[in-house]
Amino acid sequence: MLFEEIYENYYKDVYRFCLSLTKADDSAEDLAQETFVKALAAIDSFDGSKDIRAWLFTIARNTFLSECRKRKWIADEEVSEEIPAAEGDFIEVISDKETAVLIHKYLHGMKEPYKEVFHLRVFGELEFEQIGDIFGKSASWARVTFYRAKNEIRKYMTENGEI
Repeated sequence: MLFEEIYENYYKDVYRFCLSLTKADDSAEDLAQETFVKALAAIDSFDGSKDIRAWLFTIARNTFLSECRKRKWIADEEVSEEIPAAEGDFIEVISDKETAVLIHKYLHGMKEPYKEVFHLRVFGELEFEQIGDIFGKSASWARVTFYRAKNEIRKYMTENGEI
């Protein structure tokens, strides 16, 4: 696949992912562009063994984290070993626009990696294996982190009478 095709096929996904990280259109666009510049420079290192979208998201995430470190915006990460429950009913609840806005407000202040894992799973529609690859962790870690984020949001929504 030519790099131009990669750009055309995946720019919107990368942009949406960047927007979930930066919360600002201009910053997301800059981050997405930087992601593709770095991807072009490293395209020879992509061996095709993983999903190219996950590879691009990894580049975007690492670029974002590098910028955060420069500006000292990074939160501590935690790793867990719990087994999560099913998520189907929860996804149905957050599909309502008003509820989604409340969740986005809550997500804005949520600690990492919960916020990012939740965004990748729900809004980026990535599989747990892909999320684990982005973080350099296992699919189980991604499931547990998503489960914990979901529980935090559920608790917040319950306390505010939304669920």
